[in-house]
Amino acid sequence: MTTVTSPLTGKIVGLAGVPDPVFSGAMVGPGTAVDPVREQTTAVAPVDGVVVSMHPHAFVVVDAEGHGVLTHLGIDTVQLNGEGFELLVNKGDTVTRGQAVIKWDPAAVEAAGKSPISPIVALEATADSLGDLREDGEAKAGEQLFSWS
Repeated sequence: MTTVTSPLTGKIVGLAGVPDPVFSGAMVGPGTAVDPVREQTTAVAPVDGVVVSMHPHAFVVVDAEGHGVLTHLGIDTVQLNGEGFELLVNKGDTVTRGQAVIKWDPAAVEAAGKSPISPIVALEATADSLGDLREDGEAKAGEQLFSWS
């Protein structure tokens, strides 16, 4: 069982609240999304594991059970070419839940015309493998978003 915690503090909007059909349609995988607070902030690791993919706007951590969790910071943020994102770890690094991974500013993303809403997705999971899935309310970084069995 993998517990996935929020990489960000903000309002939980669920995948249905993501302004991108690939995420809102759960084509990438099931999960939820957080609309982050509008201030300079740090995205933290949602699970203990190894960073297997690292981009300025997104990262994947795979835990000991082989569960890969994607954190995608904002929508269409790849178009910002890394501007405003500071990587704090590297691909291949082992991270612990709550460890700072990327520093960014959701307000600057919004000012650039992109949505800062951030999907947190269980890669290669089925919807029924997730439990206690939160799709509303407030989340602080480190609070549980869902479990994955």
